[in-house]
Amino acid sequence: MSTTVVLVPGAWHGAWAWDRVTPLLTAAGVSSVAVDLPGRGPGGGRLGGLHADSAALTLELDRQDSVVLVGHSYGGAVITEAGDHPAVAHLVYLAGFPIRPDESCAQAAPAEADELDTRGRTDLGSGFVPGADGTVSLDPAVAKPCLYNDCDETTAQWALERLGPQRLTSLSDSPTRAAWRTRPSTYVVCAADLTVHPDLQRILARRCGSTVEWPTGHSPFLSEPQRVADLLVSIVGLVDQGV
Repeated sequence: MSTTVVLVPGAWHGAWAWDRVTPLLTAAGVSSVAVDLPGRGPGGGRLGGLHADSAALTLELDRQDSVVLVGHSYGGAVITEAGDHPAVAHLVYLAGFPIRPDESCAQAAPAEADELDTRGRTDLGSGFVPGADGTVSLDPAVAKPCLYNDCDETTAQWALERLGPQRLTSLSDSPTRAAWRTRPSTYVVCAADLTVHPDLQRILARRCGSTVEWPTGHSPFLSEPQRVADLLVSIVGLVDQGV
């Protein structure tokens, strides 16, 4: 049985976020699927909250036999709810949110998060542009330094042009299940992340089976795709060996 990497983007992003990673996986002989959550990509439709996004991911998992399931940022909450699917062999949280059913992305590990030193950091929320339909978009002037601080100018601009709106409620939704409690998992801490505080990531990483720390910003799938691909290829190899 061969294992497929299923890639889930974070908030405001679509499957396009993984465009630099998937060719590297293919070159290494690993199959992959980058998922567009509801309201993203060519399928269009209504933007979903956490539960609708998890339900859509489950439909993709139903098509697979063995999966390494990757969630970036908010996508980590999505894989937390959907990742107890029988096809899932391993969870990977890339600066993601392995949250509990009493938490949300906006309120993750609240007791510990209160102690974080946020001096000198730009708040991504200061760039929220509310829509009349309950969504928020991002001001590019705030999104660029928060999301793409270690990307070159061309890459950052490419990504900014593709960002879409996000339902604000999705960031305050809580998962109904916590797959990290029952599935092997790896957490990737992005130490130069200006969106999700690296110390919050380190707190959340304690919930996972293993932790890797990289000196990257919030979006290593764009700034260092080879690093991302190498990690996923190694995890797929272990899964395929039954380790």
